[in-house]
Amino acid sequence: MNNTTTKKICGIGAGYVGGPTCSVIALKCPEIQVTVVDKSKDRIAQWNSDKLPIYEPGLDEVVKNCRGRNLFFSTDIETAIKEADIIFISVNTPTKTFGIGKGRAADLKYVENAARMIAEIATENKIVVEKSTVPVRAAESIMKILRANHKPGVSYQILSNPEFLAEGTAINDLINADRVLIGGEDSTEGQAAIEKLSKVYEHWLPRKNIITMNTWSSELSKLAANAFLAQRISSINSLSAVCEATGADVSEVARAVGLDSRIGSKFLQASVGFGGSCFQKDILNLVYICECLNLPEVAAYWQQVIDMNEYQKMRFSSKIIESLFNTVTDKEIALLGFAFKKNTGDTRESAAIYVAKTLLDEGAKLHIYDPKVEEEQIIEDLTHPYVTIEPELVKHRISIYSNAYEATKNVHAIVVCTEWDEFLELDYKRIYSNMMKPAHIFDGRKILDHDELQKIGFIVQTIGKKVMRTGISRIWGSQTQI
Repeated sequence: MNNTTTKKICGIGAGYVGGPTCSVIALKCPEIQVTVVDKSKDRIAQWNSDKLPIYEPGLDEVVKNCRGRNLFFSTDIETAIKEADIIFISVNTPTKTFGIGKGRAADLKYVENAARMIAEIATENKIVVEKSTVPVRAAESIMKILRANHKPGVSYQILSNPEFLAEGTAINDLINADRVLIGGEDSTEGQAAIEKLSKVYEHWLPRKNIITMNTWSSELSKLAANAFLAQRISSINSLSAVCEATGADVSEVARAVGLDSRIGSKFLQASVGFGGSCFQKDILNLVYICECLNLPEVAAYWQQVIDMNEYQKMRFSSKIIESLFNTVTDKEIALLGFAFKKNTGDTRESAAIYVAKTLLDEGAKLHIYDPKVEEEQIIEDLTHPYVTIEPELVKHRISIYSNAYEATKNVHAIVVCTEWDEFLELDYKRIYSNMMKPAHIFDGRKILDHDELQKIGFIVQTIGKKVMRTGISRIWGSQTQI
C-alpha cells in the first residue's frame, strides 16, 4: 500500500479526543480529506467559529491552518461515513450511572449507537477505528453489531487505536507521540487494515513508534497506562499525609524518590487529588472488569487507588473548615482555579468541584475564578447533580469573576485548586490588603512561594508539609507550640 491509499477519514465525535486528533491528522496528511461529524449542531458551529468548543494550546492554529482545506466539521454524518475509507469512533464513554456495573462499568451506548449508524449507512468496506477509551473486548462488541447489521457485500475491520493525550499538551502529544498503539485481528484482512492505518501515522511519526498488537492487548494497555499513572499520584498523596504528621516535606521526598532511575520523577507531585475524564473512569472500569473475571483481590487493589484520591480531596476540604475555626457558614472563600488541571477548560472530575460542594454544604459563599472555564460550566457542575442543597440556593451562594483580584476581595480565605501559571504572578500584597483578617491561603497544588506569603501576613497551609509561622507549627489547622 502507498501513502495515497487513504483518501478520506471520518471522525465520529467532535470532543476532546476527536477534534484534536482529526485536526492533527489533517495537518500532517494534506492529501487526506478529514471530516469530523457530530449530532450536536451547536458543537459543530463552535468548531467552525473563531472560538473553538475546547481550549487546548496550539489547537486554534492547527484548525485555522487546515479548516476548509482538508479539515471539515459537519453534522452531515451520512455523507462522511459513506465516503470515508477509515472511520474513527471518538465518542464519550462515561461511567454508568444506573443498572449493573453502576459507578464502575463504562457506558457504551454512544459507541454502540455509532456502530449501528455505520452499519446502517455504509455501502462499501470500512476500517472502523476504536479511538474512545473502552473496556477490553469492546471491539468484539462493535464487530458483532456491524456484522449483524451489515449490508450484503460490505465487510469491516475493527482496529483499536487508543489515545494517550494529556489535556493541556494534546497537540504536542499527537505530533510528537512516543508511541501509537494499533490492535487488530491476526488475519490477512486484519493485518492489511493495521498497515493502512499505520501509513496514516507514518506521515509524521517513525515506524518504530507505531506498535502493533492484538486488539485486546491494545484495549487493556490504555486502561493499564492510566491506572499506573493514577496509582503514582495516589501513592505520593498517601505519603503527603505522613509528611504532615511527621515534619517531612513531600516535595523533598518526591524528589529523592524520583531520582531513582527505576522510578522516575513524573506524576509524583502531591496535590488535592487527580481529576480529568480518564483516570477515575478507567480505573473504575478496570475494577469492574476484575470483578467480572472473579479477581476480587485485583479489583480491591485498584479500587484503593480511587479510595486514596477521594480521601485526599476529603482531607483537604475538611482541613479548610477546621482551620477557619470549624465553621465556614456565611464566610466568603475564593476558589482560584476550577479546571482539573492547567491549560484546559475541562472540569470533569475536577477536585475543585468536590471542594466547592463541601464548602457549600457547610454554608460558605464562594468567589470562583478560572481563566478558561465558562461560567455556565461552573454553575452546571455545582448544581447538577446536587442532592444536599437546592440548585437555586447554590446559585445565590456562588459568584463567578473574570479576574483573581476581584474574586479575592473581602474573602476570609483563598483556596488554590488549579495550578495555573498566572497564579504565580499575582500581587499577593495587593490581595492580602483587600482580604478579611486573619487571611488564610490553602495551596492545594503546592505552587506558591509559602515563605513569601507568610512574610506578607497570610496564614498558609499546603499539602505534604508543616508550614512554620511565628513560632507555631501548623498541621492543617491544628496548632502545636514548638
